[in-house]
Amino acid sequence: MIKTETVRIYYNPRCSKCRATVALVAERGYAIELVEYLLTPPTKEELRGLLHKLGMKPFALVRTGEEAYQRYAGRTLDDEEWLDALAAHPVLIERPIVVRGDKAVVARPPEKVLALL
Repeated sequence: MIKTETVRIYYNPRCSKCRATVALVAERGYAIELVEYLLTPPTKEELRGLLHKLGMKPFALVRTGEEAYQRYAGRTLDDEEWLDALAAHPVLIERPIVVRGDKAVVARPPEKVLALL
């Protein structure tokens, strides 16, 4: 049975953790809105809203293993500068981010999404 509430998932289809998260949400009957954030990156304001729902600061969402991170490594950036960096280089955004209502979670590992459902 499909639930009437839609869950939004910011994901990369090439990521196995993202695919596993989508499967977990689908198995529980939720309608899913998939956002391929590398193709349609969130704006700075959308990122601000996501971070509020996540209860996180911008740097906590940064994938420091990405090549694009090297331009920021060793620098001290404030929250606004990190938001600018995430908006300019969406590859730096940790994934998958799952949003349900006014709450969100970074589903790493994928089972973390269960607390949101």
